[in-house]
Amino acid sequence: MTDRNTPQAVFRKSMYSDAGEGCVEAAMLDSLRLVRDSKDPNGPTLAFTSSAWAAFIDDIKQGKLDLTGSLGA
Repeated sequence: MTDRNTPQAVFRKSMYSDAGEGCVEAAMLDSLRLVRDSKDPNGPTLAFTSSAWAAFIDDIKQGKLDLTGSLGA
């Protein structure tokens, strides 16, 4: 996690996100992928290497991070 000032990063929120709900925003800055809470744009920013970000997205697409049924619900 980083709290560095990243004014040069252009954060974007998914067009599928509901304006009334909290969401995450993502940005690319050099070789880093940045993520922050849309409700707190001045708060901390998570920074990932591009390879770590690609692995994370791949895991999402493969359903490896789906929590359905894993919470005892």
